[in-house]
Amino acid sequence: MRSALVVPAAGRGDRLGADRPKALVLLAGEPLLVHAVRRAAASGVIDVVVVVAPAAACDEVHALLAPLVPGVVVVPGGAERQDSVRRGLDALPDDVDVVLVHDAARCLTPPAVFADVVAAVRAGSPAVVPVLPVSDTVKRVAGDTVVETVDRSELVAVQTPQGFAAGPLRAAHAAAAPGTAATDDAGLLESLGHPVRVVPGHQHAFKVTRPVDLVLARALLAEGAP
Repeated sequence: MRSALVVPAAGRGDRLGADRPKALVLLAGEPLLVHAVRRAAASGVIDVVVVVAPAAACDEVHALLAPLVPGVVVVPGGAERQDSVRRGLDALPDDVDVVLVHDAARCLTPPAVFADVVAAVRAGSPAVVPVLPVSDTVKRVAGDTVVETVDRSELVAVQTPQGFAAGPLRAAHAAAAPGTAATDDAGLLESLGHPVRVVPGHQHAFKVTRPVDLVLARALLAEGAP
């Protein structure tokens, strides 16, 4: 059996102020997507890579990634993230038993995180997410009024790659309503009653969403981030 990586990379990147798909925004001369896939491949635990890209950019994405991952498959994305992930799942070979879903925008996620997630799934967990403790004070609000201060000791920030046993992940997507704006695949499995295990995430696995995130990513690369 084999492990696969599905990368939903069809987002527009409006908050980055980019004139190109978010995954193709350049960081140190290379697209975010290239950085992300290179680190995943370096983990040594990924056998199959499927990237879900904007329809107009599929050929460009394939040309970028083929030197890194021979046999990479690129398919066009759907209207919502969930639709794109489902298309990625549909493109996987039948012998894949572990699937990692990873945001291209988390382009500096270290290879060790991929390895840890795959190991946890293979140890028997149907769903695994890397997490970091929440460091900010968190308050629940209604309109412009604070309702309560939430106990952050029970809270974590979830990152990607999120890992899954292939069967439960496919079933969760099949059970979800078409067009659902699901931002987290683990949440789909939670809704079906599957336990979700956590493993340590990494501070470098932040999501590049705003221009300031690109500044931080450039600084980390300049310091030799793995």
